[in-house]
Amino acid sequence: MHVVVTGATGLIGSVLVPLLRRDGHVVTRFSRTASGPDVAHWDPAAGSLDKVALAEADAVVHLAGRSIGAPRWTAKVKREIHQSRVAGTRLLAETMAGLSSGPRVLVSSSGIHFYGDRGDERLTEASDPGQGFLAGVCRDWEAAADPARDAGLRVVHVRTGVVQATQGGALRVQARLFKLGLGGRLGPGRQWWSWISLDDLVGIMRHAVVDEGVEGPLNATAPNPVSNAEYTATLARVVGRPALVPVPRFAPRLAVGEIADELLFASIRALPEATLAGGYTFAWPRLEPALRHLLHRRTTG
Repeated sequence: MHVVVTGATGLIGSVLVPLLRRDGHVVTRFSRTASGPDVAHWDPAAGSLDKVALAEADAVVHLAGRSIGAPRWTAKVKREIHQSRVAGTRLLAETMAGLSSGPRVLVSSSGIHFYGDRGDERLTEASDPGQGFLAGVCRDWEAAADPARDAGLRVVHVRTGVVQATQGGALRVQARLFKLGLGGRLGPGRQWWSWISLDDLVGIMRHAVVDEGVEGPLNATAPNPVSNAEYTATLARVVGRPALVPVPRFAPRLAVGEIADELLFASIRALPEATLAGGYTFAWPRLEPALRHLLHRRTTG
C-alpha cells in the first residue's frame, strides 16, 4: 500500500513510519516545512495540500496537531489546539471525498478525553462523549472527518490513552523523578489512567490501515487500566525506589491551571472493546511487564 502520514516526525509517527516501511508499504510524509523525496507539502491553516500526492495514496494516517502539553492553556493556546486538529482533519476529509481516485481509508488520531472525567464508569467506544475542553476538541476533531465518511470512505478514529514510551511523553519525565525517589501518586490517586504502550499504539494504527473490516472509533488503551495510585506503585517497584512524595492536587493546579484537571486528575476508565473485537492482539496488556520492557528492568520474584 501507499500510505500518507501527517505528523510523521512526532512521537507516534517516528515509530509508525519505519514500521510501515518494514512491512513493505510506501510512505509519503505530509509536512509544512520538511523537504525530500518522500515528502509532500500541506498547510492546514492555509487550507492547502498536494492533491496529486494524496491521490496517489491508498490510505491516510493523520497524526498532526498542536501538543496539548503546553505550560498553560491560555485562550490562544486552546484555539490553536482545537484548530490544528479540526482544520487539518477537515482538509484531508474534504479533499479525499472530492477525489475520483485515491485513499479509501482515513485513520485519524483522537483521544480518550473524548469521554471526559467519568469516575469509575467503564467506557467503551459506544459510550457518549463527555464534558470539558478536551472532550469538546475530540468531538469536533472526529466530526471533521464526516466528509470522508459521507463519501463512503472508511474512517477510523484512534482514541489514544496515556502513551508509555521512553522517547517522549509522561513516562520519560516520571521515570527520572521516580529514580530520584521523588515519585508519588497525584492527589488521592483514585483517578483511572487508561494507558497504552507505544508499540501497541502504532500496532493499532497499522491494524486500522490494513484491515478493511475496521471502522469507527477504537480505544487505543490496554485492556487493563489502572488507578493513578496503582500506576505509581508499579512504576516505583519497576525502578526499585519508594514512592513517598504524594503530589497534593492544589500544586499542579497552581503551576499549570486547567491542564492539571484534564490531564492529571481526570478519571477515564476506557476499555478497548471494539479494538479487541476488531482482531487486534495487545503485545503489552498489563502495566508492569510493559514498564519493565520499556525501562529494561528484569521481572522480580
